[in-house]
Amino acid sequence: MTVPAVVLLLAFNYLPLFGLATAFQDYDPLVGVWHSDWVGFDQFRQLFSDPLFWESMKNTLYLSFVQLILFFPVPVALALLLNSVLSERLRNFIQSVAYLPHFFSWVLTITVFQQMLGGAGALNQFLRQHNMGTWDIMTNPHTFALLVTSQAVWKEAGWGIIVFLAALAGINQELYEAAAVDGAGRFRRMWHITLPGMRGVVVLMLVLRLGNALSVGFEQFLIQRDAVGHDAADVLDTFSFYYGIATGNYSYGAAAGLFKSVISLLLIWGANRLAHAFGEDGLYRG
Repeated sequence: MTVPAVVLLLAFNYLPLFGLATAFQDYDPLVGVWHSDWVGFDQFRQLFSDPLFWESMKNTLYLSFVQLILFFPVPVALALLLNSVLSERLRNFIQSVAYLPHFFSWVLTITVFQQMLGGAGALNQFLRQHNMGTWDIMTNPHTFALLVTSQAVWKEAGWGIIVFLAALAGINQELYEAAAVDGAGRFRRMWHITLPGMRGVVVLMLVLRLGNALSVGFEQFLIQRDAVGHDAADVLDTFSFYYGIATGNYSYGAAAGLFKSVISLLLIWGANRLAHAFGEDGLYRG
């Protein structure tokens, strides 16, 4: 049963790693990797002297920070709220509704936001009818970070609670009963039993989140780039596409992608060491 999964993993995750060699070449797709000229670190020197690259890097870090602060706690809070719902049928219904948007494409997600918050959307139509002006949300580069974070919360937060609900299910229920007998209220039970019981999973998910911090979303930003401008929407993934693949400069895009991968690996290593410092297992021991 594991053979198809291993084959897919090798085909789509490991075999493409050989393409990283193009980051050190002046890659020509007509002659292929084996016959393209090697240029060493020339692509990286050009990359590090490109102001557009550093602008994309700054946007990536800023958007990752905003999403870490505003998005990451939401699935934890939703899991705690759902866990407090006594009716199992109601809990399952709320959970199903919450994680349904996960199955929507980014095109559909952004279309929904456009219909609600766009210039001709429901919100601005309501404001016009009451002579209250309009609210520029979908095309405002200054609030773009909050917009994309809101989209990510609506689309993915419900799906994220699955892991935290599983962690809650693993907590010994006798601890709650003993605490209730001792007179502990709901808040004290949550603070002294629920949150410590979830801490290991929360730390693990935080490590994974930090390791994936530079991948803030390609499709989401690609679709909305023209609306807010490249200064606000260009991240490392869109930079690799627009200034690498789209221009035929594949080696330049590969260099940007390799740089991003190395930094992501360092972030995972650092976050894992930090988890160990707090007494948690993190992603791995070693």
